[in-house]
Amino acid sequence: MQVIGAGLIGTSIALGLRERGISVHLDDADDEHVRVAVDRGAGVAGRAEAPDLVVVAVPPAAVPAAVTSALAAWPHAFVTDVASVKGPVAAAVAGQPGSERYVGSHPMAGRERSGPVAASARLCEGNPWIVVPLTESTAEAIAAVEFVATVLGAVPRTMDAETHDLAAALVSHAPQVLSALMASRLAEAPPEHVQLAGPGLRDVTRIAASDGAMWLDILSGNAAKVRAVLESIRIDLDTAIAALDADPRSIAGVLDAGRAGTRVIPSKHGDQAVAWTAVYVVVPDQPRALEQMVVDAGQSGVNIEDLRIQHELGRPAGVVEIHVLPESADTLVTALVDRGWPAYL
Repeated sequence: MQVIGAGLIGTSIALGLRERGISVHLDDADDEHVRVAVDRGAGVAGRAEAPDLVVVAVPPAAVPAAVTSALAAWPHAFVTDVASVKGPVAAAVAGQPGSERYVGSHPMAGRERSGPVAASARLCEGNPWIVVPLTESTAEAIAAVEFVATVLGAVPRTMDAETHDLAAALVSHAPQVLSALMASRLAEAPPEHVQLAGPGLRDVTRIAASDGAMWLDILSGNAAKVRAVLESIRIDLDTAIAALDADPRSIAGVLDAGRAGTRVIPSKHGDQAVAWTAVYVVVPDQPRALEQMVVDAGQSGVNIEDLRIQHELGRPAGVVEIHVLPESADTLVTALVDRGWPAYL
């Protein structure tokens, strides 16, 4: 296997493949990226002589040229890329020599940090991996990409480039812009205002910390589709502003639509969305306290569906939010209270 690009995604893919005993060669324009990735056990430096599959994981703007080059350099290898925008790549490669060996792809995984230091062999596990074949892509090329996705614990889903880019604009690219816009309001805000920030603000602004240069490439490549999503949000925003001007209670429709939207977001494992109930537990900021609380929660027989932590302002304690099935919430609260934990709904 050959991975071109030893950044976050490329190194994560390489680490996952190496854990499963698959040989990986790594190449990158940045020698330091390769050195770090190799030191982390992601493979060996250099170019493989005859790889079965080449994974192109370079910055989005460089992907079309890198894919074309890989098809020429390895005339018997299948080639895929992991760019977040598929239309420009498909348009550049379709009809070119060797294009039947190319299949685009996009693992829907990432994090705010970038580079090989932030990579993880588990990055793709449980996430969709979009497979985007050309009309001329062979069944064998598609199977090779699906194999890598499955081996890494991802869930392959097939889409054409146009559909992928529309979907990515809605669920990934436009949210990045909205998060950045909200976070930008904080930069010059009075410090005493920002000190009031809670988990809601952190949730909304978390992805705003992502690599700006990477996102410039992504948004440039999918600009028209991202613009369409933002324009529809602008209409809704104008509606909300008008409601606040005329009758603040009339904004209820906006809030109701928002709640309806959250109910269609897939649950864990990609299952149909479920309305979990949150159980809150105050846990002291001490060694092994969180571990003990989770053990005690497990003794209740209730399955923990999700968990997050927020620290209480000015107190050496955190509030752990445990998501469980609604019918299990009272059981968990009772079990934790019986074991001395301040737990409540």
